[in-house]
Amino acid sequence: MSSYFPPPAPPPYPYQPMPPVTRSSTMALVSLIAGIAGWSFLPFLGSIVAIITGHMAKSEIHKSGGIVTGGGMATFGLVLGYLGIILGLCMLCALVILPLLGIGLSIPFLDPSGY
Repeated sequence: MSSYFPPPAPPPYPYQPMPPVTRSSTMALVSLIAGIAGWSFLPFLGSIVAIITGHMAKSEIHKSGGIVTGGGMATFGLVLGYLGIILGLCMLCALVILPLLGIGLSIPFLDPSGY
């Protein structure tokens, strides 16, 4: 009796390794949700959170080498966040700065004299 064990059989041809398991970035999802919230019930705060988490997600996705996905969600959250900030600044300009300069706007629900 000998203790000879034959070598293991080679893998069947063509051998293909398992693809790496990917996952979506949590920061990208947070950016998208905050961007939507910035347009609905958290106007300025949601936009700021969308911008910060969107850039964090883009960095995470870039550093992962293809393991982490969600670039589209992060980009859309960034776009919603930046547009929310720009629109908020335009509204600030229209409602605060222009009346200080003597340029009046006719906005019915802000008119103190009524209808």
